Amino acid sequence: MSYQAPAVPPLPRVLDALGVGERDIAAIAPLTGGTYNTVTRVTLADGRDWVVKTPPPHTAALRYERDLLVNEVAFCTAGRAGGPAIPRVVRSETDPAAPTGAYLVMTARPGRPWHEVAPTADDGDEPRLRAEIGRIVAQLHGATGAATSGFGYPAKPFGPLAPTWRTAFTAMTEAVLADAETYRARLPYPVGDIRTVLAGAAPVLDEVTRPALVHFDLWPGNLLVTGEPGARTIGGVIDGERMFWGDPVADFVSLALFGDIERDRDFLAGYAEARGREVEFTDALRTRYALYRSYLYLIMLVETVPRAVGSEAADETWELVAPHLADALDAAGKGG
Repeated sequence: MSYQAPAVPPLPRVLDALGVGERDIAAIAPLTGGTYNTVTRVTLADGRDWVVKTPPPHTAALRYERDLLVNEVAFCTAGRAGGPAIPRVVRSETDPAAPTGAYLVMTARPGRPWHEVAPTADDGDEPRLRAEIGRIVAQLHGATGAATSGFGYPAKPFGPLAPTWRTAFTAMTEAVLADAETYRARLPYPVGDIRTVLAGAAPVLDEVTRPALVHFDLWPGNLLVTGEPGARTIGGVIDGERMFWGDPVADFVSLALFGDIERDRDFLAGYAEARGREVEFTDALRTRYALYRSYLYLIMLVETVPRAVGSEAADETWELVAPHLADALDAAGKGG
């Protein structure tokens, strides 16, 4: 699967469509950090500060990575419940065949990625920030996808949104397993065995009846921290291009990544404060959590092939992720 960009460079086309000329621009800087799309920060002479996203000019992709800008527009629009940390859409075009090509222009958020700032418990920043992100995520989860008529990715890479979460999540996991077969990705177990484990645990997904906004990529690089030590705050929750309508528990995976969200008492306290009740970690919820861990870890392993990251980086990813995938599948299998 690939995307071929129009011949004209995307950024000048986009800025021209917004009526922005060279004299209006104070600074342009490319942004990196793991996002799939091409990202540029554009600061205007009048003080406006934008982030411009355009699809990559040509790249192999996983099946779910179709029209990711559609997802990000949905995240920024529905995510207003999360407060000012969520970027606001300035203008967007999600059709790659449009004269400008696909693009998204949104407001830039202040701060630096969490892992670069490295807040600590010593100055009181870390526990306070974990509680703050808990409140923001709970507010995001309060946004509903009911108006969208179902569960899944807004970009609809697998067809219309599904009427049930089990149907949607099954399509999502089946797609990444199909990618694993297509790209001959290295996994700790055969694809058929993984498919069997996921299917066996799938009935717990029927507990989820309301499609909530799920960011699903809340690793520290997508959480911007601003302010001075001792008074830091969350300046931005960014890169919502992998969002879907689904089970809010799925967001706990990237928030803890290779850890255990149940140990993050500060986050859970902030989440409970905004949600109005504590998260009850039942056996069924833990099984759902194991399913979502399995899904993310599968993506992380499979995507190394179409990304052509090189053998050294692929080996490092394998050594880091494969044991966690095996653990998550084991937990899902026991729960199912």
